[in-house]
Amino acid sequence: MGSHGDGGGRAGANAHLMRAAFALDGDDGCIADARNHATAFLDRARADHRLPVTARARDLTQLVVSELVTNARKYAPGPVLLELGITAGRVDIVVWDSDPTVPTARPADPARIGQHGLEIVKAVTEDLFIEQEPTGKRITARITLSDPRPPEARGPLNRPRRARPAEPTET
Repeated sequence: MGSHGDGGGRAGANAHLMRAAFALDGDDGCIADARNHATAFLDRARADHRLPVTARARDLTQLVVSELVTNARKYAPGPVLLELGITAGRVDIVVWDSDPTVPTARPADPARIGQHGLEIVKAVTEDLFIEQEPTGKRITARITLSDPRPPEARGPLNRPRRARPAEPTET
């Protein structure tokens, strides 16, 4: 397993301040390795570039990395490449595998056991891109570093529900 990274340091809101790539061998431990690489990458971005990586962004990054690498390991033979990039406002997660088949998220089905990975990734990311390549595919997921707006700034449909007091019952 190998990796490389650069400080990039280009100016601009969409320029990566930091990037890293990790070759995963596709064995049983590669999913945990990928999550660990993602966590260390975000920790380094926070320390070196003073980026506001929230707990939410960190948790979602680990979830997305886990889901994408799991799918790559399950459906594509051979190695997996994990690339991470960070800007002032988002983290880009790129997973390459050797299977050129473009995955599609299945319709939501609470009765279905398994195969919800891409569904989950689509729900928690800002953007999701899938590029077919001659020798595989590249999936890019983008996660915002900041937390969503506070509840008081959200519309009525996006506010968390409060428990209503129990109705009095007649005896």
